[in-house]
Amino acid sequence: MSPISTHHRFRDPRSTKYDFLESVLVRCPGCEKVAHVGTAPDPAGGYDQGLFAPRRLVCRNCGTAKEWSRGRVTLPRDRNESATDPYFGVRLWLQTETRHGWVWAYNLEHLDLIRRFVQAPLREGVLWHEKSRRMTVVARLPAWMQQAKNRDEVLRAIARIHASLLRA
Repeated sequence: MSPISTHHRFRDPRSTKYDFLESVLVRCPGCEKVAHVGTAPDPAGGYDQGLFAPRRLVCRNCGTAKEWSRGRVTLPRDRNESATDPYFGVRLWLQTETRHGWVWAYNLEHLDLIRRFVQAPLREGVLWHEKSRRMTVVARLPAWMQQAKNRDEVLRAIARIHASLLRA
């Protein structure tokens, strides 16, 4: 029996959804094309990091620009509805619906993490006794996305999401 190579093995990097909020791809509320939500300069100078750092939505297609500062943050919760940006409440660009529910990601790095997890036949999670084990992105994926029988469907959904970015 040959050992499983490293590209067939997934080790949870312990990333949380908060790690992917610095750069989010959304559907522009003005023109329905791809727009970007990123951190905005702090009025005091520099760039503040973290969940409540000032944000800016920018669309290069139509010129839409919006600012967000210290308001409400709403993270997606319902897996049966399309996901939205936590700051401006606009739909995420990187998402598609499957017969089981929605597959979505904040950015390409987030989507790649999900893809690597789903396609790996051997998945190593965070040890059971560690406090943060239930808070990682992959630990919080819906059960249907974690099942091997749905692997092909989830990977096709991720391919559709990538294709939507190329058409944009």
